Amino acid sequence: MKPIKYFVLFLIISLSFSSCTKDDLGRSENKAAISVSLKSTTDELSKVFLDIEDVQIRVDNNSSNSWVSLNAINTGTHNISDLAADTELLLVDHIEIDPSYIYEIKLVLGNTNFMDINNVIINLEVDENTIASNLVQREFEGNHIYQVILELDLDQSVQFNSEENTLILDPKLQTEIRKF
Repeated sequence: MKPIKYFVLFLIISLSFSSCTKDDLGRSENKAAISVSLKSTTDELSKVFLDIEDVQIRVDNNSSNSWVSLNAINTGTHNISDLAADTELLLVDHIEIDPSYIYEIKLVLGNTNFMDINNVIINLEVDENTIASNLVQREFEGNHIYQVILELDLDQSVQFNSEENTLILDPKLQTEIRKF
């Protein structure tokens, strides 16, 4: 009776290990998975709010229509000043893309960007030609996970325009990429 018990136990264990495929685990070996987080650095500014609409990557160097959305999950207006030290805002959570060369990554901002200075809301003007992007220039290979951290330097990104008496937002980003 004992040999039959061991055989049945061995059979159950063998079937449970051999019945799972990569598709069952939720990842395709032909795809690259990307997560994107946002953090900030600042020594001077507080209560800077940005309207985040999307995160996009540029996959072609020659076309203006080469931006691909990564379908950001935490869109809306966020206090970016709170994202200092070890705090990050998760924008993209393990989206799978075809393996490709990524030229650039950009943070798509809306029109509701402002600062709260002593409970007074001051609009941050964004030039229509300003793009919150950073060069990546890296191959994203299949069967790997990429963790991208966009670090926004708020002190360099928000400037006062004395001629127009306005605050200007010109995002200065650094990008850190980890491959797993």
